Amino acid sequence: MNSITEIRDAIKSGETTAMQIADRCFSAISNEPFNAFHECWKDEEPNSATGLLSGITVAIKDNIVTKTGTTTCGSKMLEGYRSPFNATVIDRLLESGATLVGKTNCDEFAMGSSTEHCAWGAVQNPWNRECVPGGSSGGSAAAVAAGLCNVALGSDTGGSIRQPAALCGIVGYKPTYGLVSRYGLVAFASSLDQIGVFSRSVRDAAITTEVIAGFDPKDATSVEKNAPNLEETLDGSIEDVKIGVPLDFLNDRNDPEVNQAVKNAINVYEKLGATIVDVSLPLTDVGISTYYVIAPAEASSNLARYDGIRYGHRTSKTGLDLFDLYAHSRAEGFGDEVKRRIMLGTYVLSSGYYDAYYNNALKIRRLISEEYAAAFEQCDVILGPTTPTPAFKIGAKSDPVSMYLCDVYTANTNIAGICGISIPCGFTNESDKPLPIGMHLQGPAFSDAKLLQIAHAFEQATDFHTQHPESHV
Repeated sequence: MNSITEIRDAIKSGETTAMQIADRCFSAISNEPFNAFHECWKDEEPNSATGLLSGITVAIKDNIVTKTGTTTCGSKMLEGYRSPFNATVIDRLLESGATLVGKTNCDEFAMGSSTEHCAWGAVQNPWNRECVPGGSSGGSAAAVAAGLCNVALGSDTGGSIRQPAALCGIVGYKPTYGLVSRYGLVAFASSLDQIGVFSRSVRDAAITTEVIAGFDPKDATSVEKNAPNLEETLDGSIEDVKIGVPLDFLNDRNDPEVNQAVKNAINVYEKLGATIVDVSLPLTDVGISTYYVIAPAEASSNLARYDGIRYGHRTSKTGLDLFDLYAHSRAEGFGDEVKRRIMLGTYVLSSGYYDAYYNNALKIRRLISEEYAAAFEQCDVILGPTTPTPAFKIGAKSDPVSMYLCDVYTANTNIAGICGISIPCGFTNESDKPLPIGMHLQGPAFSDAKLLQIAHAFEQATDFHTQHPESHV
């Protein structure tokens, strides 16, 4: 699968056409064995618009609404639902000439870290089909890793772009909160959710984000800024860059191979002329607890609308009063993980526990933001592992708490509203099926261009991003 730049040049020279690229993509999707796609749009009219992404194939996570096809959020609650409008990012992709190829599977309502909690079945990791691809955007990550499309959109509430990108050996970029419109993203936790990009290179992520970013009056949380020029600064020198490394990120909780890959990445940056400084983020472990108060609280509110009357699944049982209609419709439509988070969110928002849990979580959220601000006074970006371990076997983490800890290094990025990116930095030592390892870079709010520049420098100095599982395109 070629880069966006290579594809644009090939189309311009007449070597290929957008239609031929799309046909190869659809052929690969029709035979893909990973359950990455919920539906494929090969019968749609080709996009005739011209622009920055002309001929580029893009997959869409199944919680971003589109007039084409369905939007189910991986849930039986929304089975067959067709949106009457496009999300803002979809309209911007279409205006840029992109070819939208279909919807990718995700954890139900984006609640999960493995894409096992999907009503349409678990997604498999292209590097090892016995392993998870990460989540909740696992379908998008698997699609890009396997070469089924050029780039894909996902959503990131506590790491749901960066974590699966790390487990699938690709780039996963979560922009600063408010940089990309959330209009048309089905809400999970509105103060944390952010649409972002999966790609095989930092440059492709930058180009795609330039298309979808920028102020949107339809989104009350959209920041009144023009779309940033992310690609033009990618190739700048990083000799004057300071990279902060929290020593508490490289601990015994991590797989030793993860720690070693990150240490090797630090050495690469030193050779590139960057200065490595020690920083401290002691609230990292508290972040998971904070996240699992704030996110379920917002989810319980956002998902209250799915009651079996206005829209969404409605029970076929008859003779029910209003309360039982609600109860049966929601019990049948929602999966176990969604029910768990709704119950947790309702609990922390209840009158007897609001101050003890939710208000305290908001106070800690402020402290986490202040902690990052203090750290960024010493450095330009913060470097660490994206996940504590490589991809784990499907079914290996039946305990919800162990699953939640997969996001220990990524959740605070969303809590603070800053930008983050995961890029490949190594592989495990298995001789037959090595698994990728991801490095996580975080930058201050709206330092996205600098963040991508620093990530790109590492990418150009290594070859991890060029290694892929057996391609299907």
